[in-house]
Amino acid sequence: MDRNGMDQGGGAWRTEEVLATCRRVSSAQLTVWVERHWLRPRHEGTGFVFSAADVARLEMICDLREDLALDDEAMPVVLSLLDTVYGLRRRLRVLAEAIGDLPPEARYLLQDELRKREEKEG
Repeated sequence: MDRNGMDQGGGAWRTEEVLATCRRVSSAQLTVWVERHWLRPRHEGTGFVFSAADVARLEMICDLREDLALDDEAMPVVLSLLDTVYGLRRRLRVLAEAIGDLPPEARYLLQDELRKREEKEG
């Protein structure tokens, strides 16, 4: 772990390590957020194990609560929308990589087709 309590191997954090890293959340809040499935750590032994993505999501939840004053009713809706956006971004990245691997002729054909469709939509 580094001096901020983060595992540089992209590994896992126990609950105590997460609470030491993100001091904006209490143990009780963390438990509730896991119960509400806002965070989905692995259950291992007698506790939870959080991934780097879980810790990043925890920080984001804290930001949404503090910066946007998002309440507990709105949070699941916002998290669901953000999950959708992140999923679409991942799919677009895969699509862009696949297009980049196509032969140049195929990329030009695809580019022309996309331009036609965009013009058609106005």
